[in-house]
Amino acid sequence: MTLTELRYIVTLAAEKHFGRAAERCYVSQPTLSVAVKKLEEELGVTLFERSKSHITVTDTGRRVVEQAQRVLDQVGVIKDIAQAGKDQLSTSLRVGAIYTVGPYLFPHLIPELHRAAPEMPLYIEENYTAVLREKLRHSELDAIIVALPFNEPEVVTLPLYDEPFVVLMPEGHPLSQFDEIEVAQLPAQDLLLLGPGHCFRDQVLAACPELVEKMGRDQSTLNQAVITEGSSLETIRHMVASGMGITVIPHSAYRKDRFAGGLLTTRPFAQPTPFRTVGIAWRVTFPRPKAIDILALAAGQCRVVDKKQASSEDAA
Repeated sequence: MTLTELRYIVTLAAEKHFGRAAERCYVSQPTLSVAVKKLEEELGVTLFERSKSHITVTDTGRRVVEQAQRVLDQVGVIKDIAQAGKDQLSTSLRVGAIYTVGPYLFPHLIPELHRAAPEMPLYIEENYTAVLREKLRHSELDAIIVALPFNEPEVVTLPLYDEPFVVLMPEGHPLSQFDEIEVAQLPAQDLLLLGPGHCFRDQVLAACPELVEKMGRDQSTLNQAVITEGSSLETIRHMVASGMGITVIPHSAYRKDRFAGGLLTTRPFAQPTPFRTVGIAWRVTFPRPKAIDILALAAGQCRVVDKKQASSEDAA
């Protein structure tokens, strides 16, 4: 039994397809197939039921795969411990961020981090919270930037900043006559939000209970009332600019330079302002605390710069 064989069965259990599993493991399909068969013979059990149309993990196979994943996780810990003996800021840091943070934070974070730790390259990834959670758990990412609270065993979090929500609307929209927007003023029929599954959608609805009450408590009614065709905040922004409705976005996502003048405008919410807390999460066993500290400081500095830019834009 080898670590390579364990990695093969974990990947095969996830993909349920020999070709895709082999591709992820960077080996040929026959190589992976022979290795899995060899491990099954060594253990004396069938880990996978094979047919022409699909692959199914057996009950015993599922337990073996779960244990194999734990073994591989511990191997990653050993590597991290060994790495800790070296300069904590001399090797790459793998950072993930949710879709509604990454595009607006990374352009500022990367140069700031390069100034603070020039020998520490940054590998970045944008994804859903659920995917980032799995990658952090399996040591595929070192830290993730998500909305708090974020609860995961053996993971610690650090708040970075609170970010208010703002209302984005076409220039000349009836709500633009107000200096501040009450949540109760948000319309039920032309409000554009990300589709179900996006955490920012859930954050908006959680922060605006009056909106949920206005649309109806039934989730199916809620989904019908809110237009949810946008797959990203940038798509939503284009839809607002075209006059399809208004939306709620995090403050960092609004930049006047995205469109020619006269298309979009924003208004802040009246107090109490809906907001989210953005923070860093990392494994408690991660042995490079200096790298996390530098990342947090750089992200905080980016937030200061972003607020200054936003103030100057609002003044303009």
